[in-house]
Amino acid sequence: MSTSAPGAAAPGVSVIMPVLNEEQHLTGSVTAILASDYAGPIEVVLALGPSHDATDKVAHELAATHPAITLVDNPSGRTSAGLNAAIGAARHDVIIRVDGHALIPPDYVAIAVRTLEDTGADNVGGIMGAEGDSDFERAVAAAMTSWFGVGGAAFHIGGQAGPALTVYLGCFRRSALERVGGFDESMVRAQDWELNHRIRATGGQVWFTPELHVTYRPRSSVHALGRQYFQYGRWRREVTRRHPETVSVRYLAAPATVAGIAIGTVIGVIGTVTGHRRIATLGWAVPVGYALGNLAASAWIGRGESPAVRARIPAALATMHLAWGAGFLRGA
Repeated sequence: MSTSAPGAAAPGVSVIMPVLNEEQHLTGSVTAILASDYAGPIEVVLALGPSHDATDKVAHELAATHPAITLVDNPSGRTSAGLNAAIGAARHDVIIRVDGHALIPPDYVAIAVRTLEDTGADNVGGIMGAEGDSDFERAVAAAMTSWFGVGGAAFHIGGQAGPALTVYLGCFRRSALERVGGFDESMVRAQDWELNHRIRATGGQVWFTPELHVTYRPRSSVHALGRQYFQYGRWRREVTRRHPETVSVRYLAAPATVAGIAIGTVIGVIGTVTGHRRIATLGWAVPVGYALGNLAASAWIGRGESPAVRARIPAALATMHLAWGAGFLRGA
């Protein structure tokens, strides 16, 4: 079922955006949406969480300037709750999610709607194009767009158009969101993956296209990156608890690595202290093996980058892997 009949006017689009502490990026993100090269009407619905910066002031100034912007409250600050609140206030049958720090290109909305109609999918999305400004951000971006860094997910590393388990952000049919009851507000993270799983489980299709590319700004420090990936791991564990059929080798790799490094280090220390060379060698094999693999992968990933960026890629990879794995083992 298409969103519009052949020859009909382009369908209206509601762009929903959960916003929390986005003073720095909000104006640019909203301006990019309103500048979209799209033939149909576009509205922007901002769900405002309890920000600690001037985000609310910026949002109200934008709404006062642009009648196409609607503001709704999101007292909990949770992304899933904000998304549901924005969907509830949205007027159109095509719902596009954009984050407060994302920049969509001018043709993003048009391509998303066209792909939704051409494929008959319930949700379409594209590439999470990580791009950094500082040396560390660029190192994280390189790690996030590599197979060794994040596995083979097409929305990270690219690939052919086709059905997917999940996609970045998303362009949804409202009917699909209503069919599955919207986002699960108990999910603090991984709400996209969980929603897309329910869409697929109820007979819908999630579609990836490399034509859609959204600029994403990585975290700017090891601490911030570690917190982000720890939360990712915790809530991906919750998805597997609720939906055991979604467990895969790719999602078990990081927690297995963390467990192996921890156990190996303990055995290595015991063997070294007690003078049992064979036990020590066996124990240190896992952490040393991971370190060597990390360095080799970093050298490959960092081709073409500056020396300063290449030097930071091993730390970015280790932070992502170990924080995600630790979060998965910890659980939500």
